[in-house]
Amino acid sequence: MKILLKGALLLDPSKKKPEKLDLLIEHGRIALCAPNIQTEDAEIIDLTGTIITPGLIDIHVHLREPGREDKETIETGSKAALAGGFTSIACMPNTSPVNDNLSVTNFIIDQARKAAQARVFPIGAISKGQLGQEMSEIGEMVSGGIVAISDDGHPVMNSELMRRALEYSRMFDLPIMEHAEDKNLVGKGVMNEGLASTMCGLPPQPGIAEDILVDRDIRLAEYTSAHIHICHLSRKKSLEIVRRAKQQGIHVTCEVTPHHLTLTDDLVTSFDTNYKMAPPLRTPEDIEALIQGLNDGTIDAIASDHAPHTSQEKELEFIDAPFGIIGLETTLPIVLTKLVWTNRLTLETLIQRLTTGPARVLHHEPPTLAEGAIADLTVIDPDYEFTIDADTFFSKSRNTPFNGEKVKGCCVMTLVDGEIRYRHSHWSKTRT
Repeated sequence: MKILLKGALLLDPSKKKPEKLDLLIEHGRIALCAPNIQTEDAEIIDLTGTIITPGLIDIHVHLREPGREDKETIETGSKAALAGGFTSIACMPNTSPVNDNLSVTNFIIDQARKAAQARVFPIGAISKGQLGQEMSEIGEMVSGGIVAISDDGHPVMNSELMRRALEYSRMFDLPIMEHAEDKNLVGKGVMNEGLASTMCGLPPQPGIAEDILVDRDIRLAEYTSAHIHICHLSRKKSLEIVRRAKQQGIHVTCEVTPHHLTLTDDLVTSFDTNYKMAPPLRTPEDIEALIQGLNDGTIDAIASDHAPHTSQEKELEFIDAPFGIIGLETTLPIVLTKLVWTNRLTLETLIQRLTTGPARVLHHEPPTLAEGAIADLTVIDPDYEFTIDADTFFSKSRNTPFNGEKVKGCCVMTLVDGEIRYRHSHWSKTRT
């Protein structure tokens, strides 16, 4: 069946400026992109007042399946992705068992195919069991469809192993995605070291723990001519290290999360465990630097680091609760509200960091709205105002610090392969 999307503003990072055009979708692809398209036998959808972009991509998501389906499943996580406007997500390997072999990779891809929601791209583990001792079966996982390798929240502290992994990854044209924190310096710290940690009396972790491993990994990437990607960069000093490396031509990319762009470590004084994450929340100075890094292109992507946990786990004492928050359904409205509408980031830059930027990190062809392109599309209503309500999430978990936030702008429709897989129910009712 053909679908005709009319009246929207098309924002395509591959084009110089947004244009108000119609889109005709047929056989899963964009068949025509032009003003005032007329056709028969098509479902016609009036999207006046909305913005259509290439499907958003989140390169850092935890889906928990296999092993912790009480927190999230591939199906529920994929539905949450669609509701957040993400047509493609890359899932981290910290499942149980760990995605360090072909059988787990195949399982994830099979479950994603059965769910038939967002596209799911598995990330394989660097080391067996994420133990940092022996390299995993990377070649086999590549044949199964992994798009990167990472030990996720377990930084590879063994420099020799990281060197070998970088050399091996280059053979398969894979990025290595590193959670850059020196575990020895982090120790048992649960928040950023500073005035707030002194006030709380909680074990701190020094920010230099991130800087040191970022610097080491970049040096190893330079030595091996491989691609290192720094996950959830959170520090001004780390950003400066990445910026210098890029200027020197080293193949390094990085991402930043919405929470590290909008929340500061003083919030931890509330002892709300939804402010506990790794890396921890930083200072206002760090936030300003990260926003500048988005604007000048040093930061390649915005990623949610969607990390679902059960309510029982997050209700533990702060020191015992797990790190991480969910983010697939809040990333777009939070960044729109707190950065774009406050003129700290342009809408064009935001969409670039949520589409072409992450695609390039994974060595994928950047998405586009050009004729002939696969019809993975995100429809955004920039004026839709609402209050974030975690109880309405598609995700199985509720651990978000943004619950109750009043926001403006969100995804109202998501298409994958030309098929409408998500419609915002309340928004749709207001359009009839």
